[in-house]
Amino acid sequence: MTKFEEKINYRFKNSDLQKQAFLHRSYLNEHKDITMPHNERLEFLGDAVLELVVTDWLYLNHPERPEGELTAYRAALVNANTCSAIATELGMNDLLMLSRGEAKDTGRARQIILANAFEAFVGAIYLDGGYEVARDFIAQTVFPKADEVIKKNLTEDYKSHFQHKAQEAENITPTYKVLSEEGPDHDKKFTVGLFLGEEKIAEGSGHAKQEAEQSAAQAGLEAKGWCAK
Repeated sequence: MTKFEEKINYRFKNSDLQKQAFLHRSYLNEHKDITMPHNERLEFLGDAVLELVVTDWLYLNHPERPEGELTAYRAALVNANTCSAIATELGMNDLLMLSRGEAKDTGRARQIILANAFEAFVGAIYLDGGYEVARDFIAQTVFPKADEVIKKNLTEDYKSHFQHKAQEAENITPTYKVLSEEGPDHDKKFTVGLFLGEEKIAEGSGHAKQEAEQSAAQAGLEAKGWCAK
């Protein structure tokens, strides 16, 4: 059992899944001999598992809250800020396999990478141990943040804040569409459009889709006059 497995109190049956969760696309560009896939498919799966577990928990534990508030709470609990903070607390930063260039990134870029790795790890633990094991891991790492989030009721990022405002003011859920991608795989720049129905409200860009969506949501809040709290 690795030190990380001891920390989370779970031993992987398939150790490759744990490794894959921390394998960034950029690392493979510098290590062509590695045949293991990067972590983006696991991230896709883990994102869905994380959202389902958190949704279920909020629904059962806060019967007095309307769906609009529950949506905002869920967004705050699964956003990049929360996931990257949990990943940092768990020491995932030390396990990331990154290219030399990505390894030098700090700030928001590293935050997005860590958040993605946390989601990928949720996907890995789900595949290795099943739903209940993944649920228990999320309960140990995410749910302790819930009281603080709900008490403050202000821990929304730009994206979740825009969604909350759009549903409240216009009864519509915003959507995001990738408008363009530029650059090589290890250094892409995404431009994303923020839409309410067919109307494009704003655009944003970043080196990850989530970062571009946050940028678009921030611009959207300004465009609509919905100042983020």
